[in-house]
Amino acid sequence: MTKFLSGLAKGMATTARTMTTHAHTQQYPHVKPELPSRSRGVIALLEENCTSCMLCARECPDWCIYIDSHKETTPPATEGGRARQHNVLDRFAIDFSLCMYCGICIEVCPFDALFWSPEFEYSTTDIRDLLQEKDTLGQWMPTVPPPEPLVPELPETELQQLVVEVEPEDDPAAGRTTERGTGEVPPPGAGEQP
Repeated sequence: MTKFLSGLAKGMATTARTMTTHAHTQQYPHVKPELPSRSRGVIALLEENCTSCMLCARECPDWCIYIDSHKETTPPATEGGRARQHNVLDRFAIDFSLCMYCGICIEVCPFDALFWSPEFEYSTTDIRDLLQEKDTLGQWMPTVPPPEPLVPELPETELQQLVVEVEPEDDPAAGRTTERGTGEVPPPGAGEQP
């Protein structure tokens, strides 16, 4: 009987403890979660930067990037010049049903055409709809956050310590010259001892 009462008391204590704690359940999609700005949601394409070099498609471990392009000839800019050829992107698609979000395609792109976007609401009821073409990939570009500054912003006091004093420039009219700025080049061997 004492075991029953102690077990009942422990159960009631556990129930009371969980009743007073806040639930971590988020009511998505009615309430959107607050994600970090750099979260990896989907891959966005900046079409102007893509040269159809195929590096992203070749490095993708899942082979989920499809690129089609054709060559166009640009006439020479000057007379007697040579005509140039360049690739024109016809199709750029990513199959997100195969993508494992490793980000290798973004890292290997030498022209900064692919970016992580925090957009995550692109689920569908048909798996075939997860093949996203370049128009959809381009629509996610405005959601890409700007890059972080290379040098973090410093407080005003630290900025003042970093100010370097600059020597005044040579001004012969004011009688101000520096040794560096005399403009005279010593003859060869002038500074050598015999």
